[in-house]
Amino acid sequence: MEEVFLPRTDFKDYEDFFKNYKINIPENFNFAYDVMDVLASKTPDKRALVWTNDEGLFVEFTYADLKKRTDATASFFKSLGIGKGDMVMLILQRRYEFWLSILALHKLGASVIPATHMLTKEDIVYRNNAASIKAVIAVHDGDILSHVDASLPESPSLKIRVAVNPHGLDVPNGKEYTSPDGTFHESRPLPAGWEDFSSGTAAAPAFVTPVGDERKKINKNDDIMLAYFTSGTTSHPKLVAHDFTYPLGHIVTAKYWQQVKKDGLHLTVADTGWGKAVWGKLYGQFICECAVFVYDYHAKFKPLDLIKQIEKHHITSFCAPPTIYRFLIQEDLSVFDLSSLEHCSTAGEPLSEEVFNKWKKLTGLELREGFGQTETTLSILNFGNEAVKPGSIGKPAPYYNVVLLDENNEECEDGEVGEIAFPIAGGRFPGLFMEYYRDSAKTAEVMRDGYYFTGDTAWRDEDGFLWFTGRSDDVIKCSGYRIGTFEVESVLMQHPAVVECAVTAAPDPVRGQVVKATIVLAASYKPGSADLIKEIQKFVKETTAPYKYPRIVEFVDELPKTISGKIKRREIRERK
Repeated sequence: MEEVFLPRTDFKDYEDFFKNYKINIPENFNFAYDVMDVLASKTPDKRALVWTNDEGLFVEFTYADLKKRTDATASFFKSLGIGKGDMVMLILQRRYEFWLSILALHKLGASVIPATHMLTKEDIVYRNNAASIKAVIAVHDGDILSHVDASLPESPSLKIRVAVNPHGLDVPNGKEYTSPDGTFHESRPLPAGWEDFSSGTAAAPAFVTPVGDERKKINKNDDIMLAYFTSGTTSHPKLVAHDFTYPLGHIVTAKYWQQVKKDGLHLTVADTGWGKAVWGKLYGQFICECAVFVYDYHAKFKPLDLIKQIEKHHITSFCAPPTIYRFLIQEDLSVFDLSSLEHCSTAGEPLSEEVFNKWKKLTGLELREGFGQTETTLSILNFGNEAVKPGSIGKPAPYYNVVLLDENNEECEDGEVGEIAFPIAGGRFPGLFMEYYRDSAKTAEVMRDGYYFTGDTAWRDEDGFLWFTGRSDDVIKCSGYRIGTFEVESVLMQHPAVVECAVTAAPDPVRGQVVKATIVLAASYKPGSADLIKEIQKFVKETTAPYKYPRIVEFVDELPKTISGKIKRREIRERK
């Protein structure tokens, strides 16, 4: 139903797309009512959400199913005292209750804060107080509930706690359960003070859909709909606030980058605590009437399991970070039928040319890279089926009139590295964040002089393609040379021994700083050796300017990362 919001949906080429793409923004837009409920009325029996897990459970929701379930969930939440403007944190991993909850909260006009299940008590206390969180909806798995309970004495705003059973379909907490594959789960009683999601939604009174003036009271376009705490790798996390028009910004993400198709089935690899989940598992996909596929796995990631899901369920479009593709290309894909796949995209970290070429050789599909932040929707993309330059993040998306600025805020020439910025003198647009909640100083640091400064750097080639180089604060200064971490990582990723890597600066008494490479090795190269270090150093010297080679190389089993998949470079730098 993207045609409801776009005067034009088809464009002959990128230039036509960038110049003429426009969004019609309704007043009091609410994704749950204006998209999901409309689709439930228009195509009630069409599949919308396909969910399965690694224990053999499977459920398929139609649009009518989702309306019925989200209405019940909204009624339950309302009976607990959740309403317009309340801050509600969702800690639901990949459970289907995430979709029921977030849509229900949209219907109530509440503000949703998705979060990772890996938060500790201290993390939760900080978030509760930073956002005055009123309610937490969490999966009863691991220590999540106990961490929330431990936060209570220091969290005066937290009044409501709701628990979801991590096992089974609509199984209340406190019941033992055996999965289809025979996995037995013991009963886990619900701790005192917690409401049970399944029982509560089943017993909820009928939800009355607001109409007319009552509907207008639910939300205005500039109310906070969704917020994410940033990774916080160098300081306390900031809370990125998005308004109710944010979903419209993801039409570009889904239709023109991921290229989801009507009645297709799209899979994005992302936990719901990460902003990438709503990039690829919710807003744009449903607006384009493409069903969303969710694979809920609890065991360690196994590439073959993911491939089996793509084959079994006939996934039509797929999006994952480059690391996932790098794992997948090490498997024998020839034994799988991946003919249903029509489009593959990637974002979140640098994509090496080696991964691009091998994936294309194995599947016949080119990886379409894109760029965006928690603060934005997709900002730079490889459009449609136009020619791709492997390694380039593409060209600016509509509304994001990308400029590259030097240290004096002057626009850079082609080939010159500058900070990626978006002009905002004409006001915000769908997809760009409102503010860092309750932090006007941090907001002013990035929104100033008529621009939003991303903190990321890139250069532009003569054809207008942008090439990511790193964070503006990730430049290594070695013996007078300025070395971008991404430059070195891109070269390292071309070596067959390297599965993942992170390049950081290490202090040096003579050179000031030197390049340090922290590397996860491919299985056949483990555990590594002094000879392998020399081989990798020689490879970098011969592939790029010799002064960029890593003087320090360490091998690790895994890189420290945030839930959004960002490498914790500060942790690596501080490691002795």
